[in-house]
Amino acid sequence: MVDRTPDGRWIVVDGRRWRAADPELPDDVRAELLHHLGVARSAVRTAGRAGDDEAVRRARARVQAAKTGLGERGDPWWEQDADARAARWTAALRTLGEG
Repeated sequence: MVDRTPDGRWIVVDGRRWRAADPELPDDVRAELLHHLGVARSAVRTAGRAGDDEAVRRARARVQAAKTGLGERGDPWWEQDADARAARWTAALRTLGEG
């Protein structure tokens, strides 16, 4: 079961608090970032099993970019204005599109 804190900034999974994704993300942007996140997490697993440390590093960087775009890492989304939030996810999508 996933619960949210009353302020909506955090989700709680098995008693551990994690930053929630930015609720202002447009649905298409959220879907694209989640797609990139899933692909990157899969790449981390695959590269790890293969013992390819460089590929693991690159895949983890893509996980970081996707999670930052979602607002789960980096500057807290609730401290950013609308322009900064849009710039955050746009930059993440640009970065992920390059890889």
